[in-house]
Amino acid sequence: MKTKIISFAFIAFFIANSIFAQDKTTVNASNSEISDNLDLKAVASIFGDSENLEDFERRLNDPKLKISNLDLNNDNQVDYLRVIESVEGRTHLIIIQAILEKDVFQDVATIEVEKDENNRMQVQVVGDVFMYGNNYIYEPIYVHSPVIFTYFWTSNYRPYRSSWNWGFYPSFYYYWHPFPIYRYHRNVHNWINYNNHYNYVNYRRSAVAINLHRNLRANSYEVRNPERSFGRRNSSFNNRYELDRTRTNDLRNRTNNSVSPRGNNRTETVSPRNNRTESVAPRGNRTQTETPRGNTRSNVTPRGEPRSEPRIENRESRNNRR
Repeated sequence: MKTKIISFAFIAFFIANSIFAQDKTTVNASNSEISDNLDLKAVASIFGDSENLEDFERRLNDPKLKISNLDLNNDNQVDYLRVIESVEGRTHLIIIQAILEKDVFQDVATIEVEKDENNRMQVQVVGDVFMYGNNYIYEPIYVHSPVIFTYFWTSNYRPYRSSWNWGFYPSFYYYWHPFPIYRYHRNVHNWINYNNHYNYVNYRRSAVAINLHRNLRANSYEVRNPERSFGRRNSSFNNRYELDRTRTNDLRNRTNNSVSPRGNNRTETVSPRNNRTESVAPRGNRTQTETPRGNTRSNVTPRGEPRSEPRIENRESRNNRR
């Protein structure tokens, strides 16, 4: 009998642990919203701080900064992001691509730099439509003109193209595991220069950059995983910006609903100018008389007996007693 009880207890313990293991969810980059894993404001910020595009690529992949948290090939290692560039006239198109396998890439964002007829620079950081939805764009306004601009329009400028590929990386680089999303956001905000301004817009300014990108866009992850597109992941939203606004509103509503208005569901226990304790009954449920100060006085004595009214005598009654 004792052996049967021990065996039953062991089986029950095993079943309980199996159920717990099935219900447990690991929070990592692979099961979250893909666009949570690369903050385009951070990309715009380090672009403005870079000396050239080689330096920009180094900052994107610096293990000390951890600007990216993308793991598109699900190998539990953050993907290396390579940078390639195409130039036509006054327009520079900089493409950021995740390396997934040998010669297999996926665009994650572009930076489109154009100089107008008045020599003013226009910069747009554009999230790839597969990852961020349609026209998710930030325009950085830099507090200081980026050094990188001084080289873009020199006569001997050569477009940059990363020489790194799957399994062949620069000496400073090493793999790291993706962070949980809350930890990634907490880290990446440390590397955004908030002296700059990052304005959201929903249209691309450069027709030249759009045409250049058509011939260079890599979409290997998209082809393999069409169900992971932003539109299918978030059918109610056009792009990441709309999703963020809804998240913010939901958080604000939850915060407001958790705080009850003052005075609701509360019992008053202190009355002025004395040490009595009384509960507040709903309005109209007790009989009160007003004192000269406006304080409320009850017609019931402390013992619960009715309070007697003081007797008033006139002058004639007092004379008769004498």
